Amino acid sequence: MSAQEIVVSFLKTLEARDLPKAQSFLAPGMVMTFPSNKKLRSLEELIAWSKGRYKFLRKTFERFDEFTRDGVTTVYCAGYLNGEWLDGSPVTNIRFLDRFEIKDGKIIDQQVWNDLAEFR
Repeated sequence: MSAQEIVVSFLKTLEARDLPKAQSFLAPGMVMTFPSNKKLRSLEELIAWSKGRYKFLRKTFERFDEFTRDGVTTVYCAGYLNGEWLDGSPVTNIRFLDRFEIKDGKIIDQQVWNDLAEFR
């Protein structure tokens, strides 16, 4: 599986809330960093944190950029978020950029940037 395929598979299984399968893409000790430098260390922590922000989000992918250095492949994934806020109103076409580091077929780091706060 290519690094881009790992990223897409991880994000799609996470959207489907198949946490055991999503976990299979992650290396031990993996850290997810979200806007405001929010660091999360487990998928359960991510789900609990997101429950107070929105009902659900789906990613529409626009582009991927990838490079490898010193055995680590970095994948940038950009596109738009769509979904539903807690009050039932739609989340529509909000920009996002995710940066993943992959080593030995596992995600070791994820950094997330998006404009959600601008629309809340």
